[in-house]
Amino acid sequence: MKQCSELNRPVNQLPSRVMRTCLMVILGTGLTLCAHATVTLPAIFKDHMVLQRDQPIPVWGLAEAGHEINVKFADQTKITKADKNGRWKVVLNPLPASIDPRILRVSGQSTVVVRNVLVGEVWLCSGQSNMAMTVKGVAGAEKEMAAADFPQIRMFFVQSFTATTPQEQCQGVWQACSPRTIANFSAAAYFFGRELHQTLKVPVGLINSSVGGTTIESWTSMEAMQKEPQLQPLLKRWQQDVDLFEKPDNRAKNDASKKQWQDAAKAALAAKKPAPRQPAYVGSDPLNPNRPGNLFNGKIAPLIPFAMRGVIWYQGESNAGNGPLYAIQLPLMIRDWRTRWGAEMPFAWVQLPNFQKRETDPMAPSTWARLREAQAKAQATPHTGMTINLDIGDAANIHPTNKQQIGHRLALWARAKVYGEKIQWSGPQFESHAIQDGKVVVHFQHADGLKTADGSVAVKGFAIADETKHWQWAEARIEGKQIIVSHAGIQKPVAVRYAWANNPDVNLINGSALPAAPFRTDDWPMDNASLPPKSGTLKP
Repeated sequence: MKQCSELNRPVNQLPSRVMRTCLMVILGTGLTLCAHATVTLPAIFKDHMVLQRDQPIPVWGLAEAGHEINVKFADQTKITKADKNGRWKVVLNPLPASIDPRILRVSGQSTVVVRNVLVGEVWLCSGQSNMAMTVKGVAGAEKEMAAADFPQIRMFFVQSFTATTPQEQCQGVWQACSPRTIANFSAAAYFFGRELHQTLKVPVGLINSSVGGTTIESWTSMEAMQKEPQLQPLLKRWQQDVDLFEKPDNRAKNDASKKQWQDAAKAALAAKKPAPRQPAYVGSDPLNPNRPGNLFNGKIAPLIPFAMRGVIWYQGESNAGNGPLYAIQLPLMIRDWRTRWGAEMPFAWVQLPNFQKRETDPMAPSTWARLREAQAKAQATPHTGMTINLDIGDAANIHPTNKQQIGHRLALWARAKVYGEKIQWSGPQFESHAIQDGKVVVHFQHADGLKTADGSVAVKGFAIADETKHWQWAEARIEGKQIIVSHAGIQKPVAVRYAWANNPDVNLINGSALPAAPFRTDDWPMDNASLPPKSGTLKP
């Protein structure tokens, strides 16, 4: 049976929500924005929305060319005219946070009224299935849902899917948080937003644009990737796969297979039965959700230039086969989005937690360690941050259920780095090392109160090597804000690693009980250092 590469289960066992999302696009329900005689707004401007406080607020849409548009909100009125293509935009002056439900009124040849609008903090929450994972799937879900009475937290789920060109319109609705609506909110986003709401005492809007099993290249614009030389082999391979799909003989076969599957999937959905197995195509469908640019086109581009504070990102599992390339891709995507929004939005991501069986060999290769290394390197991009999560993963489940801690750690970063609170927001991160008397002395940032999680004297997870490049598990102990690493059989160490495994056995934390980040001091080649890029396996 065909497997979804990230979910580790058959495609026909995907959650019904995910399958419904796929089917909406597969069955041809996507929208195209075009000029109208009546005034229209993008879907993001809907009842129950949250506008970003303390920033200029773009409001835009369509109308008949040349007609005057009048936008009213709070005490402001902005007037403009639709251009020759029917597009119009105004920018509201910055507003303070407000819990008062107000009306946004846009008038021209017709009038659009958006009700129950609050002003507060707005965050875009994106990535793959661990961002998409809903509150009903977390540990303690029943208790969490029963307590979710936060009407000033609002979530917009971008329902639209893939597109081969950037779209101006998406689908979706805003929902206020309540025990009735919370079940299908993104869990990581909700717990992040809940803490901000409770701490900042302002409304919070969360825009959930995420799809399980997807790669970072799909979330980045083709325009940006085409300028990056190291991404050209990946783009070329995808284009070859799409060209193969589109050859007349193959296209006829593929279309017939797709039509048959669509009909069967539609019938299964109506009967509330599992969807049938997807067909095997010749080549790659142009709408494949892993095709470079496709999810940017369908699920990010329609949101631009909606005003927001920043972005949280939980993705990387589907790129774990090529960590070195991800070290280029993540900063590229951040720059790409910031350029398009015209703002250096704060951007934080979840470093992949522990997963898969625990290795006992310090020489064992690790694709997830390489991906985590790429995520750590991306912190060199200004106004970014990373949470460390080696203590809350699940060896048997790529979708850990402790999303409360994921949201909490993202919120700690935002509270400290975006909102200026004087709090510890990160676990220990490698700063420098020195070799002294046959030992390696490792210095950390965020190391106040350095200790072990289990109270033991021995620090787990360190390995050491000499010039032979043969790694041995090391003895490690804490001295203030540094770790002393050694091995009785290695007199002249040259390198040290920490937590270098998919599921490392580690216990180093700081005084805020936040775990230390994995690192290595060597730059030696690895078996998994340059795996070729692969086309995605989740196909519409």
